[in-house]
Amino acid sequence: MTVAFYAPLKAPDHPVPSGDRTMARALMTALKHAGFVATVASDLRIYDRVGDTALQTDLAAQAKKEVARILSGPDAGTWQCWLTYHNYYKAPDLIGPPVARALGIPYVQVESTRARKRLTGPWARFAQAAEAASDQAHTIFYVTARDAETLRRDAPAGQVLTHLRPFLDRKELPAQSDYSGAMLSVGMMRAGDKLGSYKLIADTLALLDPALDWHLDIAGDGPAEAEVATLMAPCGARVRMLGALPAEALQLQYEQARLLFWPGVNEAFGYAYLEAQAAGLPVVAQDRPGVRDVVAGMQPAVAEGPHAMAARLTDMLTNRATMETLGAQARTQIGEHHLLPAAAGTLRAAIEGMT
Repeated sequence: MTVAFYAPLKAPDHPVPSGDRTMARALMTALKHAGFVATVASDLRIYDRVGDTALQTDLAAQAKKEVARILSGPDAGTWQCWLTYHNYYKAPDLIGPPVARALGIPYVQVESTRARKRLTGPWARFAQAAEAASDQAHTIFYVTARDAETLRRDAPAGQVLTHLRPFLDRKELPAQSDYSGAMLSVGMMRAGDKLGSYKLIADTLALLDPALDWHLDIAGDGPAEAEVATLMAPCGARVRMLGALPAEALQLQYEQARLLFWPGVNEAFGYAYLEAQAAGLPVVAQDRPGVRDVVAGMQPAVAEGPHAMAARLTDMLTNRATMETLGAQARTQIGEHHLLPAAAGTLRAAIEGMT
C-alpha cells in the first residue's frame, strides 16, 4: 500500500530541529517498517504563530494551488491512503482533506488536537479548517491521554480513535547505562515552559542536603542559556553545562547517567524521557499530563514541586537498588511499547483495517 504523508507544521526534512520534525521522521520510518510505501506529498508549511488573518488568507491560497498541483501530478493516482501529522489551529491541514476527497481514499491524522475555543478570535479561520479536517478523518491516532479527551468529545459519528504510543525511531534498545556518571537534564533553553523546567530544577537542587554526593550535567542550548546559567550558578561545580550535543554524544551521556531529571512543564510527552528510559534511566519529573504517558513508575507524590522532587532525588541517589529497579522497569516499558515495531504494528492494523 502507498501512503501519502504530510506535516503542515514541519516536513520530515525541515532543517530546523524540533520535536515535530523528529516525530514526522519517525512516522515515515514506522510506515515503511509496517510495509507501506510512504511518500511526502507536499512540503508546503502552513503555520500562523500569532493569529495573522492576512497570513492565513495567503497560506490558504497557496494551499489551493498546492492541491491542484498534487492532483495533476504522477503520484496522486498511486496513493491508497493520506496521513497527516499534527493538524491543529495554528497549522491546519488545508491540503489533505480536498486531495483525499478528490481521490476517494481514506484520510487519516496523527497527533491532532481539538480547540473549539479558537473558533472565534484571530485564529478563527485556521481553527475552523483544523476542525473540519479532523471531522473528515476516518481514523485519528492520538499519542497522549490528554489529546484523547477532546478528540473523543468532538468526534463525529463513526470516527475511529486509536492510541499510537510515542515512540523512538529505532528497532532495538540501546546499551544499558552503567550509572557511573552524574544526573542528567536534557532540554532546550528558551523562554516559557522550558525555562520553567530549569527554574524548577534550580529550586529543587537548592533543597538537596549539601552533604549528599550529587552532580548534574545539562545537555541543551538556546536563547535563554544565560538565564539558565544564572539559575544554576549557586550550585557551582556540581552543575556542568554541556551545550547542545549531537545524537551520538547525547546517547553516550544516557549510557552513563544515574537518572534523568527533567520536570516537564507542559511537555507534550518529551523525547528525552523515551531516550533516557531506553537506556535504563529512572526519571524524576512532575506528574503532569503528557509526562505520565511515557514515564514508567510515575509517582503522584512528585506532582507538587521542588520539595517532592528533592525527596525523590535523595531517595534514588542514596539507594542504588531503588534506582536500578526503576531503571529496569523503564527500560522494559520502552522496549515493549515505545520502539518502531510496536508503532508499526499499531499503524499497520489500523490502516489495513480501513482499506
